[in-house]
Amino acid sequence: MENPILQVKDINVFYDTQHAVDNVSFQIVQGEIFGLLGPNGAGKTSTLSVIEGLLKPTSGTVEVMGHNIHENPSQAKANIGVQLQSTSFQPELTINEIIMLYGGLYGVEIKKSKINELLKEIGITEKASKRFGQLSGGQQQRVSLLIATIHNPELVLLDEPTTGLDPQSRRHLWDRMELLKKNNHSILLTTHSMEEAEAVCDRIAIIDDGKILTINTPEKLIEEYKDDPRVVKVSRGSRVTLEDVFIGLTGREIRN
Repeated sequence: MENPILQVKDINVFYDTQHAVDNVSFQIVQGEIFGLLGPNGAGKTSTLSVIEGLLKPTSGTVEVMGHNIHENPSQAKANIGVQLQSTSFQPELTINEIIMLYGGLYGVEIKKSKINELLKEIGITEKASKRFGQLSGGQQQRVSLLIATIHNPELVLLDEPTTGLDPQSRRHLWDRMELLKKNNHSILLTTHSMEEAEAVCDRIAIIDDGKILTINTPEKLIEEYKDDPRVVKVSRGSRVTLEDVFIGLTGREIRN
């Protein structure tokens, strides 16, 4: 594999006696959308926290653009943009104010003409003077992704960004992901939507009980597991889907 933008190698995380992340390894290359899929409690959030530098693993390493996230956090984090499922922007600030604020925090000079250009790209030019709390969920997510990429990071972490959005807003964010990919940014996406993962991800890792079960393209995962008895048992249609593979490998039990 070519030089990775993100390299996660043999990371382990323990919470007391719970082995939350168990020897997880994967790489993401330039211009790749990589999906990390798993049930609730599978280890996704802990893995993301290690990648973001918020949680120090018991063992293992994470490198972003060759910089160790814990040994060289400033250099590594300068190459990362993060969009969480729920935004924490100040609801009383206007969109203009938020862009100026976070542009300043990232050391990016942003003039009014640039703000107009950015808002035009995400289709909310007329909302520039609106307070963030007045926006719809889809509009808030568009602003959130804009802020996450305002410093032009090499790696963008998207944590369930389309949860609760209507189909139009979801497709808009898919288009934004594809544009980021086209411009050679790399994306790590977590999602519970198998349709979304199959539509936008170049490769997918399925994680459960803290372990990576499999990594491949959506098409190859379906081809590899279509005759697996666990997958055949849960398949509900004439064609095996990515969701069938996911349920077959991780089980049908509801996770809290």
